[in-house]
Amino acid sequence: MGRRPAIVDLSFPIREGMAVFPSHWHPRVEVVRLARHSVERRESRRLVLGTHTGTHVDAPRHFVPGGPTIDAFPLELMLGPARVVDLSFAKPRAEVGLGRLRKAAGPSGVRPRTLLRFGWSRRYGRADYFPGAPYLSLEACGWLADRGVRLLGLDTPSVDSHAHGRGSPCDAQNHRLLLGRGLFLVEALNNLVRLRREVVELAVLPLNVRNADGAPARCLAW
Repeated sequence: MGRRPAIVDLSFPIREGMAVFPSHWHPRVEVVRLARHSVERRESRRLVLGTHTGTHVDAPRHFVPGGPTIDAFPLELMLGPARVVDLSFAKPRAEVGLGRLRKAAGPSGVRPRTLLRFGWSRRYGRADYFPGAPYLSLEACGWLADRGVRLLGLDTPSVDSHAHGRGSPCDAQNHRLLLGRGLFLVEALNNLVRLRREVVELAVLPLNVRNADGAPARCLAW
């Protein structure tokens, strides 16, 4: 029999007090034990978390009024081959333009499932994790959508620059373009640096929350 392929967990575990995007619409994570083996002879917990906690999937509804919700995430996108594009050359706060993205993708190009590896998950928990992350230009995002990408994952906390937040003239412009084109985004992936092949098998499994704009997800690659 052949060797079973190594499975890489691409998601951050949900835990009490984990780092979340600094805004009032991303609640602080709580994991509270309600039942104990020593008293109730069982364990249970209450979870308080937002739809964009840790490794998560953005559905179009996140920025598109009336757009598809996470429970409409196409099942055929959840499992299958994904192209890994290495963008680890990007410096903190740097914009990766179309030319550099196309060069990194090379002749193999991109696939309907594409993962962008910045190597940024190593900074998770550091002060610069959210404000310092590199990002794509609007033109580069349009190119990905034009090339048929339907599921875009990346190991930065957002597809947008931290500076392009609420109140900015460029407020979430990459989110709005990609989600407006019907893509689903997987943000804050972990361990993409452990993927050594250009194409991997990918599983993205968000919580099936009815009518939600997104959900935390368990993501695996092999």
